[in-house]
Amino acid sequence: MAEGANSTPAYASAGVDIAAGDRAVALMKEHVGRARRPEQVADPSGFAGLFRLDTSRYRSPLLATSTDGVGTKVMIAQRCDRHDTVGLDLVGMVVDDLVVCGAEPLFMTDYIACGRVVPERVAELVKGIAEGCRQAGCALSGGETAEHPDAMRPDEYDLAGAGTGIVEEDAVLGPQRVREGDAVIAMASSGLHSNGYSLVRRVVDEAALRLDARVPELGTELGEELLKPTRIYAQDCLALAGAVEVHAFAHITGGGLAANLARSLPEGLDAVVDRATWSPPAVFPFVAERGAVGPADMEATFNMGVGMAALVPSASAQRALALLEERGVPAWHAGSVVAGSGKARLEGAYA
Repeated sequence: MAEGANSTPAYASAGVDIAAGDRAVALMKEHVGRARRPEQVADPSGFAGLFRLDTSRYRSPLLATSTDGVGTKVMIAQRCDRHDTVGLDLVGMVVDDLVVCGAEPLFMTDYIACGRVVPERVAELVKGIAEGCRQAGCALSGGETAEHPDAMRPDEYDLAGAGTGIVEEDAVLGPQRVREGDAVIAMASSGLHSNGYSLVRRVVDEAALRLDARVPELGTELGEELLKPTRIYAQDCLALAGAVEVHAFAHITGGGLAANLARSLPEGLDAVVDRATWSPPAVFPFVAERGAVGPADMEATFNMGVGMAALVPSASAQRALALLEERGVPAWHAGSVVAGSGKARLEGAYA
């Protein structure tokens, strides 16, 4: 939506309020200003976000890019009429994919599509995105808010984003570095993060659960629990890779722990994870019990309490855990890499 345009009667009658878009831009500027980096350069036209890359800092740099959304978690936000958290989810989904290869996130752009532009709501969405970028250490360099009358109901919206990072070519992390005997370091998730919400919503609806009802085992209202923002690991992973030899990371998103961990393994090696090393947070058994979801389906859908994993030499495991503890990231030695066929498997029972 163009900034600075005036509404026309014809366009307004079709359901597009340009003046509301301008108001949204004005409200979000304060939040965007908190997600800046010194490399940003102003584009006088406002059509693009510019970023000055100092190539002298790098020997052989590679740019990395990632794009993602929040999925149907936005439907929970809409039902709760709370819009300041899903932006953090968006950033987490993008930047924590970037950091898996060792890339430092540099900047992000966002795209908000909605049935009707409500300036205050759009500003709340951008507030969350900007806060996520601040936590990730990247700039929010631009975005777009589009009004889609008829395609979406007035109170509906969706979010998407793309990010760019940088990594030295000889420092790219991944399966090629993993060795037999490596330790699997698990980093705790904040909850469901942003995956599995189609199943969560089905459970909520079929069990007739109220989002504003307090759930004793969760210690909060159900909607509050379901809207907990995704933990953003980017700066913690970069700090870890800067202090300890890290061979690979795995971002635990859709598909669960085993499937995502397997993506960071070479052929000929497996990762064996011991369930007894942690107890999944209460929201996971809550969903399983209320929805009669079996263990295999739970583990293939949700992160089960692990949002990121690092593969490090076993001799570095304790140092890695100490560093993560210093940074406030709950983490533990969850397993090890053994000879195999490029798969990850979970063994035993949860603590």
